[in-house]
Amino acid sequence: MPIRQFRDMRRCYGFEEVAIVPGDITVNPEQTSTDLRLGNLTFPVPILAAAMDAVVDPRFAVAFSKLGGLAVLNLEGVQARYEKPDEILAEIAEVPIKQTTPLLQKVYTQPIKEKLVGERIREIKSKGGICAVSVTPANTKKLTSVIVEAGADVLVVQSTVTTARHVSKSLKGLVFSELCRTVPIPVVVGNAVSYSAALELMKTGIAGLLVGVGPGATCTTRQVLGIGVPQVTATMDCAAARDEYFKKNGKYVAIITDGGIHAGSDLCKAFAAGADAVMLGAILAKAEEAPGRGYHWGMASPHPALPRGRRIKVDTQAPLQQILFGPATVSDGTQNLVGALRTAMGVCGAATIAQMHDVEMVVAPSIRTEGKSWQFQQACSQ
Repeated sequence: MPIRQFRDMRRCYGFEEVAIVPGDITVNPEQTSTDLRLGNLTFPVPILAAAMDAVVDPRFAVAFSKLGGLAVLNLEGVQARYEKPDEILAEIAEVPIKQTTPLLQKVYTQPIKEKLVGERIREIKSKGGICAVSVTPANTKKLTSVIVEAGADVLVVQSTVTTARHVSKSLKGLVFSELCRTVPIPVVVGNAVSYSAALELMKTGIAGLLVGVGPGATCTTRQVLGIGVPQVTATMDCAAARDEYFKKNGKYVAIITDGGIHAGSDLCKAFAAGADAVMLGAILAKAEEAPGRGYHWGMASPHPALPRGRRIKVDTQAPLQQILFGPATVSDGTQNLVGALRTAMGVCGAATIAQMHDVEMVVAPSIRTEGKSWQFQQACSQ
């Protein structure tokens, strides 16, 4: 007897399974525009630094802003819990690996202090930086007024999975449409991976959407919960929702691919898949200006009952400017990220990010290994 099919499943793709096809014409990379628009703000570098304690502190946020990108400060991390966060960051970096999770759980039990929230935002603004901050839905209502009064420029509301409709015991939870109407700054939410969830979130009035569940270098959501969609497919689906929403409503919502980007090749593929920007964590944690001291850990690592993340060693490798603009001193694609994007755009004949969305992509699971036997032999011997 034929076996009855229980459920249809489609094939989805990650960065390592696809490749970008060169265009029929080429453009000088210096003539490409990589501008990102977020509400009324424009950023020449379409990269957001992830809201993780090992990546962004006020000093890093200012430096990143002056280079043209947007760093997001985690307002539920050590910066908003401790008067002297550097001491805590040093302790996390120095603890033996087997003691990392218990320490993180202990460190993040300290309450968030509204006083520190305002101080960190004002510190970034006073030094000339554009300030973006991140909170979870549970703390958004409580902290929004402090965030706005302190002068933040962008509000990011972020959780592992975000939807426009949420069932809870609360009589009235966070309603994104109300938040977007009352907050006078662009609101970015995340994370989502599907067309339908993205479209519903866009209808609430958000300015940007973070795309990605579980692909981050420190994240173990896929391992612990089994939840996630490979980033190329997730980006394409959410970008399709963006285009549909723009067609019907005339408002453009930025798609920001968040997680899974380990090198310039992944970054370029994210834009070809439809991203307007990317959010980076581990690559930027390697910067000399990063507060993690050569380590990186995820936002869900300190969960008291189900930690979904771990501390990883990334090493301090180069100044932030070198990681973004070169010159690269390594050949693995982790430096000169903006240069890689401009070069890929030029090779594809894309003068703008919008044109990069139209380039051809192909399924190519051997793209990283084809003809590279010598490179892999040498890598394995090191």
